[in-house]
Amino acid sequence: MNAEATNPATPGPVMPTVTGAATAPRRKARPRLDLRRLGRAALLGPAARGRLPDAIGHVVDAHRAHHPDADLEPLRRAYLLAESSHRGQMRKSGEPYITHPLAVTLILAELGAETTTLTASLLHDTVEDTEVTLDQVGEQFGEEVRFLVDGVTKLEKVDYGAAAEPETFRKMLVATGNDVRVMSIKLADRLHNMRTLGVMRREKQERIAKVTRDVLIPLAERLGVQALKTELEDLVFAVLHPAEYAFTRELIAENAARADDPLAGTADAVRAVLREADLPADVLIRPRHFVSVHRVARKRGPLRGADFGRLLVLVNEDADCYAVLGELHTCMTPVVSEFKDFIAVPKFNLYQSLHTAVTAADGQVVEVLIRTHQMHKVAEAGVVALGNPYAPAPDDPADGERADPTRPGWLSRLLEWQRGAPDPDTFWSTLREDLAQDREITVFRPDGGALSLPEGASCVDAAYAQYGDDAHACMGARVNGRLATLSTVLRDGDTVQLLMGQDPASEPSSAWLEHAHTPAARIAIQRWLAAHPDHGAQAADAGEPAAIPRPGSADAPATGPSAARPAADVLVDRPGASVRLAGCCTPVPPDEIAGFAVRGGVVTVHRVGCAAVARMKSAGRPEVGVRWGDTTECRVTLLAESFVRPHLLADLTEAMAVEGAEIVSATVEPPDRQRVRHTYTVQLPDAAHLPALMRAMRNVAGVFDVSRAQPQPPGA
Repeated sequence: MNAEATNPATPGPVMPTVTGAATAPRRKARPRLDLRRLGRAALLGPAARGRLPDAIGHVVDAHRAHHPDADLEPLRRAYLLAESSHRGQMRKSGEPYITHPLAVTLILAELGAETTTLTASLLHDTVEDTEVTLDQVGEQFGEEVRFLVDGVTKLEKVDYGAAAEPETFRKMLVATGNDVRVMSIKLADRLHNMRTLGVMRREKQERIAKVTRDVLIPLAERLGVQALKTELEDLVFAVLHPAEYAFTRELIAENAARADDPLAGTADAVRAVLREADLPADVLIRPRHFVSVHRVARKRGPLRGADFGRLLVLVNEDADCYAVLGELHTCMTPVVSEFKDFIAVPKFNLYQSLHTAVTAADGQVVEVLIRTHQMHKVAEAGVVALGNPYAPAPDDPADGERADPTRPGWLSRLLEWQRGAPDPDTFWSTLREDLAQDREITVFRPDGGALSLPEGASCVDAAYAQYGDDAHACMGARVNGRLATLSTVLRDGDTVQLLMGQDPASEPSSAWLEHAHTPAARIAIQRWLAAHPDHGAQAADAGEPAAIPRPGSADAPATGPSAARPAADVLVDRPGASVRLAGCCTPVPPDEIAGFAVRGGVVTVHRVGCAAVARMKSAGRPEVGVRWGDTTECRVTLLAESFVRPHLLADLTEAMAVEGAEIVSATVEPPDRQRVRHTYTVQLPDAAHLPALMRAMRNVAGVFDVSRAQPQPPGA
């Protein structure tokens, strides 16, 4: 039950009305939902038979704007059932509980969700919080609505925190992954609760905000629901970083008060260019949302007027996008390095647009987005805008949309590799790492096909993405026509030809784990190694070797209290034994762990998937029972790769400090072909903050990959 949320009118730490303005343009601005008015309407009881209740007027108006011919009878019946079943339940704000499902449904209606989704949204809390049963929902509204309500009910029972039960989360994703509308309802539910977070205790606000940041915002990004994602980001920003939020809000307010707006002047110039070329287009100023302004300020320093927004050009046809681009690059001064074509190569979450930048009259650089109206709808609402996945496909699909809109690349891959994960903990840890990867690349096969991979992926990842377990036979690769090792990191737009052996009994190299970034590749290799424990096994001592810097490296171990602090709270079934976390795999909560006794009465703790565990088991070394204690503090080793640039080390360590990470030791290797590899061992107060730390490091200009230290292969 979501009754802990509060009235938006209650003073709180956020300003959602300002944030919402950044998601313009809309057909017509609608007033914010008046919960008090809706509360009174709900308490008056059902409307006359067959008549739409006044309380759902906002939902109906928004729904008709996207679906003018929709049958509204299911919405009427769903509202009457929800209102009668929730009657007497109140939110913490004192408003009738029915105002919550109404607000969630309005969010989805404004995104363009179809009638079935809105019907399920109105009913999404009835089964959990009232006497209504799933069978009743199925009898009155059909199996499709029943399935969606059941999926959302399961989501409500999931604990997304650091101590979340991995198997529960795994089952939830499997169940809801069959229909992304379930996740869409959950995201809208969380958005409304974040909007109304004001009267909760500070610690509860922070806990909900962290879960939203670490799990739900990345899911919104992968489902392409940018309108929800950006507002959730701003609301989380306001809760977790109130001082920086207030400073950013001041910057935006000061810019809005300026008389000279370079964006407005450039917009007029663009309109004139397109009129002269007889290209019908809407040219709009799209303000950046709070988090976007904050990121730009950290990247560029003092902001100028053009940094507070971008121009959005909307046209009717795909070809018009390129025509607009040609006119702008011909009649204005383009910044060629800023050009990106996401129409020819859409992003993994269905996003399509042309990105470019032009120089304004005063020398400021103005970013421009060019897309069709349909592309804009999908860019804002993602999978929500693509309708009912079970509706019969037309003979000639409009706009060339993909055949199965509920299978964006990321979700499809997730459903595949979760089946291959050897255990729930591996699934959970790899999922969290995958969510931390907030950028993807597209590489091409020689036959013209494409592979979507996380940024930083190697040829090993490409091999398993294309061939699955058959990639065990991969012998090498050609990248852009040149021979390359399987460890080669791929870049967006590369052409990759994988060289495959013919022996069906081919074995993967355990060293590939060091270069595998995708869950599919890591799980496939680990599964093979687990099935062949003698592969490359060496009777090595389980004790950790001392860290030996590579020649020419700069090793800077930390001193003082942080260096002597225990890495994490681990309980061991051996009285008096001291504990050491293995440096080869750097386990952190909630990784599944295994312990082994070594010399000196020390118990070393490894991640279960670490190759050292297989070595010690094959050598007959007895396992010692270990488990995480209550403390979530942890120590972890991160690998960062970057290009060479001045002050990069200072910027990177500052970003880590802002995220609360204490650097225990750092190693920076000598530059190689203008690239630098950094290794940091850091102390975190909470293991759940690890994805945010990795995202912050990746956001530093010049850093192109950050990953956790992987378990070392046998003999390493």
